[in-house]
Amino acid sequence: MNTRFAIPQQLRGAYDAAAADWTTNHKIDRLWQKDPALWTRSGEENWLGWTDIVARQQKDLDAFTALANDVKSAGFESALLLGMGGSSLCPEVLSVTFGRQPGFPALQIVDTTDPAQIKSIRNRVDLKKSIVIVASKSGSTLEPNILKQYFFEEMRKAVGTELAGSHFIAITDPGSKMEQVAKGDGFRHIFYGDPQIGGRYSALSNFGVVAATVAGLDVARLLAEAAKAVDSAKNPLADNPAVQLGLLLGVAHNAGRNKLTFFTSPEIYDLGAWLEQLIAESTGKLGKGITPVDREPIGAPAVYGHDRVFAYVRLTDAADASQDRAVAALEDAGHPVVHIEISNLYEIFGEFFSWEIATAVAGSVMGINPFDQPDVEAAKIETRKLTTEYEQTGRLAYRKPIFAGEDLLLFASDEYAARLKSAGPGASLGTYLRDHLSQLHTGDYFAILAFLPMFAEHEAVIQAFRHRIRDMKRVATCMGFGPRFLHSTGQDYKGGPNTGVFLQLTADHEIDLPIPGQKYSFGVVIDAQAAGDLAVLESRGRRALRVHLGRDVAAGLAKLSKAVDHALQYQAIR
Repeated sequence: MNTRFAIPQQLRGAYDAAAADWTTNHKIDRLWQKDPALWTRSGEENWLGWTDIVARQQKDLDAFTALANDVKSAGFESALLLGMGGSSLCPEVLSVTFGRQPGFPALQIVDTTDPAQIKSIRNRVDLKKSIVIVASKSGSTLEPNILKQYFFEEMRKAVGTELAGSHFIAITDPGSKMEQVAKGDGFRHIFYGDPQIGGRYSALSNFGVVAATVAGLDVARLLAEAAKAVDSAKNPLADNPAVQLGLLLGVAHNAGRNKLTFFTSPEIYDLGAWLEQLIAESTGKLGKGITPVDREPIGAPAVYGHDRVFAYVRLTDAADASQDRAVAALEDAGHPVVHIEISNLYEIFGEFFSWEIATAVAGSVMGINPFDQPDVEAAKIETRKLTTEYEQTGRLAYRKPIFAGEDLLLFASDEYAARLKSAGPGASLGTYLRDHLSQLHTGDYFAILAFLPMFAEHEAVIQAFRHRIRDMKRVATCMGFGPRFLHSTGQDYKGGPNTGVFLQLTADHEIDLPIPGQKYSFGVVIDAQAAGDLAVLESRGRRALRVHLGRDVAAGLAKLSKAVDHALQYQAIR
């Protein structure tokens, strides 16, 4: 693993000052001593269990070996991991990056409440030959709990009540509600999290390592790679790329470069999904924040503003000369660029730890607590309010659209609708989108929040018009599927600076799925989550427009894409 930093002259003075401060005041040593004075003295020392988790995991290798032998001998073909945010994003990186290992089940992540997506996953697996991992630190998170209820009932139908529990594994903190459920239902195994490790810092705890074990990865090797990063992060600053990275991110944020854009070799593209959560949830609060930008294609330097920092994670054996040249052009244009090269896939585990250190250091430079997430709970509260109301009344609250046409509906707060110029008899989908996009200014970002099935065909359409907006408006663009982004970038969108312009997408449900033991369905839950998220964005004064696509998602997206093009063309000729 090699790291190189291209720091432009306008950041060099501030970076050197921060480096001198960390050296003179022995801050690397103080980080390892868990000194809360590095941050805000608000209990940060209670959330640093991740700093020594690798050594502790290495002492438990026998337990992981036993689990691997058990899974392999059982002959499972599929492993479904039910989780959200920090409980599921590292396992997703492993699933996408490493693929299926010989003799072990194919690992698939279930981190949605969309009924069509859940049904699609259910139809692809033979539950008789499947192991299901329920990953929930607190044991009280809505999504993994209702997913467990659904898949446990499906498993009971497939293998019978007596055997259903033997197809389940729990990963949860000691004493949680999920631990009680797992014991009561006779789960095959229960693995425990560390209460002093937050979800987004849990990649090298059991939430990542158990999933890696079930998927057949070499746990001794992955921990050895992580241990190299741990040792490196204890070095003096000159030989400590993780701390150097954190200093650069913090200094750049304070100078207005607060959009961190990831580029990777294609073989490791999903690393960005994990990095998004780590960066956004850790830094997006108190009106500050580093907004992560994942899966934007590399553009010419001209399409980027002066609010960017670029991180390029490159796999040596998959080097792409054209990609290298495009990144070099950004560096030549004076943008800060972090070059990280890994020689094999297992070095990703070192990257997990290095980025955790860097994020903690950046939080110190920014003057925030990088271990809390005060705004994630707001959307959860709104969702609970709406689902409780549904249980009492049998329906979700009605909201009147500000526009209806072309089989689509538009929604916005009264205040934001008044800011848009389109209200009146001549209003159309295109004019509303035109006026929404006109709210974007230098230093802003555009985020698409899709509460839709996370299917490749939907993502392709959204990504395409996302990138056209980037090129025309010269702003950072983000895209996430709900509800998973609520446990990731949602913290920054609500708690960070008010520089986001949001386009929320919802749709009717062609199919719905009941949740055993609940009066509401998965369709009701995701609708409540979308409504709750929009309500919180609006309460924070965010510029947010919701487009309801109707029952035919593909047709609705096609109309939306065409309307976006018309809006951009209008602005181009003004």
